[in-house]
Amino acid sequence: MSIPFDYQTLRVIWWLFLGVLLIGFAVMDGFDLGTAMLLPFVAKGDTERRVAINAIGPFWEGNQVWFILGGGAVFAAWPPVYAASFSGFYIAMFLVLAVLILRPVGFEFRNKVPDARWRTFWDYALFAGGLVPSVVFGVAFGNLLQGVPFRIDADLRLFYEGSGLWELLNPFGLLSGLVSAVMLATHGANYLTLRTDGAVRERARFFAMLGGLATFALFAIAGLWLWRGIDGYAITSAIITDGPSNPLLKTVVRQPGAWLANYAAHPWTMIAPALGLLAPLAAAYCSRSGRSGFAFIASALGIFGIIATAGVSLFPFLMPSDIAPGASLTVWDASSSRMTLFVMLLATLIFLPIVLVYTAIVYRALRGVVTATLIEKNSAKLY
Repeated sequence: MSIPFDYQTLRVIWWLFLGVLLIGFAVMDGFDLGTAMLLPFVAKGDTERRVAINAIGPFWEGNQVWFILGGGAVFAAWPPVYAASFSGFYIAMFLVLAVLILRPVGFEFRNKVPDARWRTFWDYALFAGGLVPSVVFGVAFGNLLQGVPFRIDADLRLFYEGSGLWELLNPFGLLSGLVSAVMLATHGANYLTLRTDGAVRERARFFAMLGGLATFALFAIAGLWLWRGIDGYAITSAIITDGPSNPLLKTVVRQPGAWLANYAAHPWTMIAPALGLLAPLAAAYCSRSGRSGFAFIASALGIFGIIATAGVSLFPFLMPSDIAPGASLTVWDASSSRMTLFVMLLATLIFLPIVLVYTAIVYRALRGVVTATLIEKNSAKLY
């Protein structure tokens, strides 16, 4: 089969696809994770909590498709990254899996028993199902920017030498986790202002304004910390962009300010951190002025900017190693074969539009505001 793209182009395309899938997951699944995080705070009684739950109830399961697509893309396009991440972040990933299992059970079981203690338990299970993944994903990005303790031997076998979960919960990792949680909680709050009314909407509006300001402040602090306190990684040997996927064929050093090199070389990439800072402020302003639709869009742009900032800062690194920098995994040496990337590209171009069209149809069909009256009239049919 003749492949119309060279190896370098395919690698860059799949790096971009990975970013699209991560951003898609954060934007689409982020608002229901954020809504779950805010559930105990924006809704004070059983009816109000059912209003909030039913605002995301028809969509959360479909939104998980983005999570599955992202994991599948890493597995198929970047196998060494998949192996290293699931070795290094195994306990954290298992924790995420455990709380994600609570989500479908919570949605389906909460309304089955008319007991306040039963429903409160599932409310907090949903809260944990929103908070824990949001924090863990942010912690993972924070640790990527610091480097992950793994090495690769001469036979290209990967060995993780970290001490587990507590090592990941370092100060910068926790700050990154807090950025992620606040960012997604704010996104959830903006979503609730679109889909609810009354007291739930007003409380969500307050959290949307507060969260937008907090996201701006925390992201700015993380950026300053990254600039002044964390050394980046740089490739000092010749960069072979279309060679075999062998991470040991390069030389890497740690350098202060290396994570800012791409912005100096390509000033247009400053769009990403600018969006990460300004869009949350715009979302807070729009929430304050009652422009819920614009606030939600600004919130989504802020998520785009924050995740894109991490991607641009790291490029071409996917997972740097802090104990063996030369073994760091990059876009140029950690991918599947050229043929695999091309076949996957064809499959993606076929199935991703189907996912997008289906998502658009579902959101259009189930649009509208969830009210207390709706809950009371259809109590047995709803979550």
